Amino acid sequence: MSTNSNSNEVNNIVGDVQTVFVSNSYLEELSATMRRRTIPWEGYQRASLITKEEFDLIEAVENISREQLHAILNKDGDTYAQLYISLLERTMRIDTVQHVLVLIGDMLSENEKRAVYFHNTSIKDPEFPYRPFLKLIHKDEDFIQLESAKILAILVCTAPKLPHDFTEFFQWIVSKLKSINPFVTDLAVQILGSILKVPECRKKTWNIPQALDNLVHLLKDKTPTPQMQYQIIFCFWLLTFDDEIAANFNKKYDIIPTLIDIAKSAIKEKVIRVIIGTFRNMIEKAPEENFPAMLVARLLNFLENLSGRKWSDTEILEDIEFLKTQLQENFQSLTTFDVYGSEIRSGKLHWSPPHQSEQFWKQNATKLNEKEHELLKILARILSTSTENLVLSVAAHDLGQYVKYYPNGKKFLQEIGAKQRIMELMTHEDPDVRYQALLAVQKYMTNAW
Repeated sequence: MSTNSNSNEVNNIVGDVQTVFVSNSYLEELSATMRRRTIPWEGYQRASLITKEEFDLIEAVENISREQLHAILNKDGDTYAQLYISLLERTMRIDTVQHVLVLIGDMLSENEKRAVYFHNTSIKDPEFPYRPFLKLIHKDEDFIQLESAKILAILVCTAPKLPHDFTEFFQWIVSKLKSINPFVTDLAVQILGSILKVPECRKKTWNIPQALDNLVHLLKDKTPTPQMQYQIIFCFWLLTFDDEIAANFNKKYDIIPTLIDIAKSAIKEKVIRVIIGTFRNMIEKAPEENFPAMLVARLLNFLENLSGRKWSDTEILEDIEFLKTQLQENFQSLTTFDVYGSEIRSGKLHWSPPHQSEQFWKQNATKLNEKEHELLKILARILSTSTENLVLSVAAHDLGQYVKYYPNGKKFLQEIGAKQRIMELMTHEDPDVRYQALLAVQKYMTNAW
């Protein structure tokens, strides 16, 4: 089995379950259809497509009880794994490939420890057991693609070590996250959640273009069911066991406010639990990067509300208390400017104390020049893209305060188009936006441009 440095933490949430547990009615219906079909193995033998020995092995496991099958596979697992891999390599007929995949799926789903029999086929060919399944995920037939992917997930999660290059499988998962078939999307998310239990898979997923883009899009824009919400956030939770991902996840996707909003309206306890678990990872792995964003998103207030609830799982309360303690202890160590910068990066501006404090602007106006004017560029972009009146009012106000306390910055704001945009906002339909834009322009005009 793959070694997992976070196995204890993972087990705290997933419990004592299969490494790969995929529950998908679409795939199960397809499997049932394939299982009912009769394959002319005898004809294949007469045509010398399979040997007499292979025919006898197949006949021995056809139409027998589960107990009989269990005994045979435990005794001759290596033989059957080699047989099935060989058949997939040689067989061209769609119905036969489908049937062999059913046999493999049944063999592994009943007992994942049998995956070792398939890994043993690498003794004969170093590209086994993966090569046949990697080819089949590109077949233009739903069951072959999906069942092959499910089998690959089991093989990845039970491998002594990952193959050198497994990008092809990750890219297949990414493509299915965009499927118009919700059952296929559901399966892709479940498969991803399975393989992310293997630490090496986390970095690979993070580094594949659009992998997280598609997953975040599913959560933010597709109105997923509570079960799908859980499955997607479960992927996030596993990903944030990686230090680098935990440090950059919110910076790239502004995911903290989204997760808080989901938790506020969540019906299922497990959704809240996996969100709280994700936040705990983000604090433990990358506190400096995530504390400001959590404070700006008012996570501490929300945790206070959660503390008063009754939970069937006491570990949720332990994680809630941990987060509260960490946020309270670290609040004092964070500068007001840290919190302000995190709010600007989030794009969710409101009249928090720093905006309205003259003392804050006297002390911090020049800090907006840091990191190549990062915060100023974000404010300018917000002015150009936001449709929220409150956000526009606060952004216009802040740029006015910036030039009031750092007049030398006027030229740069003109270069990035902020001056022009603020002047346009003087005719905005909202009176507060017009007022803040007017005040900002007055501050600009204190000295000639």
